[in-house]
Order: sequence, then C-alpha cells, then structure tokens
Amino acid sequence: MNEIIDNFKTILKTKYFCVEGRAGRKEFWQFILVSLIGNIVLNLIPGLGQALSALWTLALLLPTISVTARRLHDCGKTGWLQLLLLIPVIGGLLVLLLCLPVGSKEENKYGPAL
Repeated sequence: MNEIIDNFKTILKTKYFCVEGRAGRKEFWQFILVSLIGNIVLNLIPGLGQALSALWTLALLLPTISVTARRLHDCGKTGWLQLLLLIPVIGGLLVLLLCLPVGSKEENKYGPAL
C-alpha cells in the first residue's frame, strides 16, 4: 500500500505536468486507483462531498493528463490520443483500452524502455 501512495506522491511532486518520457502500466494504474478511491471517499462526506470531489478532480486534472500521455508514449502512441476523451463514453473506453497493453520492450521515440 505504501508503494501505491509513494507513486501517487511522486507524480504529484515531480511529474505534475511532465508529458515527456514514458510511464509503465504500474505507475499509471496506481495513480488512477488512488485518484478514483479519493474521489469516492470525498463523495461520501455529507454536505460537502460533491464540492470536495470536484476540487479533487480539478486538482488532479493536469497530473492525470500527463501520466496518461506518458502511458500512451510507453505503448508507442502519441499523447494527443487523449483528445478521444471528448467523445462521450466511447472516448474514455478507447483511451483506457489504449493504456492496457504492455509497453514496447525497446526504446521508442518517446524514450528508453522501462
């Protein structure tokens, strides 16, 4: 559990808006997991839940964009594919599917293999 929290803190402290390089599946999915759990917990707070959840989501917008771009880079794809998220429902599913595969084992134009 500490590893997951440490990964989350590292992304927030040192990679807040770093879209260069690559992010492995573990780094990406751990960040997404903590983000979702935080959002769910904040929504459970009576009265302020929705407002706190909205602030949490807004605060994590840039790091989410950056870690997703780096994850797509690891798969050899451009981070601009996140624009698919503008397509309701289907866009989000497509981006998640693009983030599922194992990253390329060799160096690609986004950096060395992880």
